[in-house]
Amino acid sequence: MLLVGGASTRFGSPKALARLGGATLAVRAWRTLGEACDERIAVGKSEDALDLPFPVLDDGVPQRAAIHGLVAGLRAARHDIAVVIPVDLPFLSASSLLELAAACRDAAVPPSGPLPGAYRKSALPSLVTGELSIKRAIGDLDVAIVDLDPTQLVNVNRPEDLERLR
Repeated sequence: MLLVGGASTRFGSPKALARLGGATLAVRAWRTLGEACDERIAVGKSEDALDLPFPVLDDGVPQRAAIHGLVAGLRAARHDIAVVIPVDLPFLSASSLLELAAACRDAAVPPSGPLPGAYRKSALPSLVTGELSIKRAIGDLDVAIVDLDPTQLVNVNRPEDLERLR
């Protein structure tokens, strides 16, 4: 599952459409998901009308919070476990996604936080309580902590972050 619905306030324009290495961040992440998963779902806001080469499932709520995308994607997923990545992790590998999925109890996340992560549908009741922080929402769940290569967790928050990565 790819989360593309962030407000991108620090970035100044939709991060999903920012380019790195000849492709948009969204396309890079979509490809990575395709290397690891037999089902891919992108979740965001239909109102953003992002020009992407794949469909985007609307998360169905007016607020912008990653937890809403996670919930919508988990509900739509055919499988019990879904790996979830935000659009702004351009160096995340398919092997890291597979590691997260293999370790998943109710969830599996790196020490740095809840995204990227792997989540079971059993986590849904904890994710729909009204809490907007994924980290707090999963606090009482059985969560595996998976050490991933920190270079894969470098994210893009501002244009200068992207420029440094080039």
